[in-house]
Amino acid sequence: MNRCVEIAKNGLGNTAPNPMVGCVIVLNKKIIGEGYTSPFGGSHAEVNAINSVKNKEALKKATLYVTLEPCSHHGKTPPCSDLIIHYKIPRVVIGCLDPNVKVNGRGIAKLRDSGCEVVTEFESKMCTEHHKRFLTYHTKNRPYIILKWAQTKNGFVAPKIKINNSPEWITSMYSRKIVHKWRSEEQAIMVGANTIIQDNPNLTTRHVKGSNPIRVVISDNRKIPAKSNVFNNDTETHIININNFDKDSDTAKQICDELFKKNINSIIIEGGPRTLQYFIDENLWDEARIFVGEKEFNNGIKSPKFDLKDSKIKSIGKDKLLLIRNNSNQ
Repeated sequence: MNRCVEIAKNGLGNTAPNPMVGCVIVLNKKIIGEGYTSPFGGSHAEVNAINSVKNKEALKKATLYVTLEPCSHHGKTPPCSDLIIHYKIPRVVIGCLDPNVKVNGRGIAKLRDSGCEVVTEFESKMCTEHHKRFLTYHTKNRPYIILKWAQTKNGFVAPKIKINNSPEWITSMYSRKIVHKWRSEEQAIMVGANTIIQDNPNLTTRHVKGSNPIRVVISDNRKIPAKSNVFNNDTETHIININNFDKDSDTAKQICDELFKKNINSIIIEGGPRTLQYFIDENLWDEARIFVGEKEFNNGIKSPKFDLKDSKIKSIGKDKLLLIRNNSNQ
C-alpha cells in the first residue's frame, strides 16, 4: 500500500475532480503490475495496473491493492469493479472507502457478490491522508482549503506605498518557486479583486513545471480591468461576486457552496487579507502555509488575524515557513 500511495502522487494536480488513486497487483509476493490515475478523462488506476500485466492469466491468482474503493458506475470510463471481475482477480485490498454517492460501498458489494475476497480499510490512515482533497469534497461538500500568505517579520503583507507600482517581494525566489509548485498541486487558486487591481498577478505556475490551477477571484462589484493578467488564456478564470450572496449567511460558506457547484475539490487561497479572513473567521480551512521573510515595513497592510502558536516551523533559506493543520476540521 505504501507503493500504491507513492505512485498515486504522480497524478497530483492532474486528476481532479477525480481522486489520484494508486494500484499495485501482487503475485507470490512480487509486483506484476501497477498503475495510477491518468489525467481527468483518462483511465483509472486499476485499469492502468491491469493493462500493465503482460500475462493476464496470472491475474486469476493475484491480489490487487488499491488506495480507494474501485468505482462501480459509468462515468468518463467504465466501472473498475467490472474489469476486476472480468479478469477474475480473487482478492482485493482497499485502503479507504469512497464516499462519493455514486460509489459508497457499491464497488465493494459488487466485488463480493462476484466471489472476490475484499479486505477494506487497510492502512486507512495513510490512504485517508493521501485522499484528503477528494474525501473533503465528498464528505463536507466543499473543497480542501489551503491558506497561504507571506508576511514580514513585523506582520505586514504589503507596504502602504509601492515603489514604481511594482510588487514588493517579502520572500526569496526559492520560496516563490515552492509556492508555484503548490499551485500546480491544487485544482484552483483564489484571490480577492483588490489583489488583482493592485498587483495584477498571473496566478500561474510559470516558475515550475506543472499545470496552472483554475483562477477564482472574489469580487464585491469592484471593476476589474479587462486587461488584467487573470483574463489571459493561460487557464480559466471564475469571478464570484459576493454582493449577490445572502447578507444573513456566512461569506466563506457561500463561497464554498459556489466552488462545490463548480466541482472544485481543492483550492489554495493566496489573499488578500480580507479574503483570507473570511475563511479564518468561519474556521473553513484545512491547512495554513505562512512564509515569514526577513524584511520589515514601517507601515502597510497587516497580515490576517491568525493564531500561529501551533505552527511547525521550517527554514527555507533566510525565510521561515509556518505550517499549521486545522485539527478541528479533521
